[in-house]
Amino acid sequence: MKLTWFGHSGFRLDIESAVILIDPWLSGNPMFPMDRRAEALAGATHILLTHGHGDHSADTLALARELSVPVVGIYDTISHWEAAEGIAGLGFNKGGTVDLNGARVTMVPASHSSSLSGPAGLVYAGTESGYMIAGEGHVIYLSGDTGISAEMGWMGEYFRPDIGILSCGGHFTMDMKAAAWAAQKYFDFKVVVPCHYRTFPLLEQSAAVLAKGLPGVQVIEPEVLEPIVL
Repeated sequence: MKLTWFGHSGFRLDIESAVILIDPWLSGNPMFPMDRRAEALAGATHILLTHGHGDHSADTLALARELSVPVVGIYDTISHWEAAEGIAGLGFNKGGTVDLNGARVTMVPASHSSSLSGPAGLVYAGTESGYMIAGEGHVIYLSGDTGISAEMGWMGEYFRPDIGILSCGGHFTMDMKAAAWAAQKYFDFKVVVPCHYRTFPLLEQSAAVLAKGLPGVQVIEPEVLEPIVL
């Protein structure tokens, strides 16, 4: 199983027989090297979307058409795009589980907001979400953009994820200190990968505080397009 960062909150996850592009914001992402775009997208089977904000969804429709892959995410947005945009989709909702080529993906709550840009301003985009992704003997908690939530308690107890991909750049999401506190209180991670940081000066630039707050946990600061073997 391999996890490859695109910068910000975008990832490529090679798991079971799936190649899942998670919030693949590429164009306009200051961290992503566009000359390596083809390499990053090769073999993709699905796009997994956590919410509607442009730094997560801006490339989704174009990529779905270019790669001929379905977009997976909150029912409201996906069903609208299927009807209005003609893409393939797999829409579901909180508590639901879908099978993506052997990877079992369950939608779980996040605490954030979700909208898309429309001609008259912001438009409804369902609700924000995180995911539990099970496969190859692991359960990954993909937090999506979120603050600390008491719902992390039952999620940690019920799903028992051993890997956390946590948004922790601050300002729009948890910061490093808050993410470390939540990880210790609600989860028993063996590995944590931070995201939604380093993209802009407004966000935290280092995960040192996260690592210090999680003794005994392997905190891996990703580098763009350098695969992490899990």
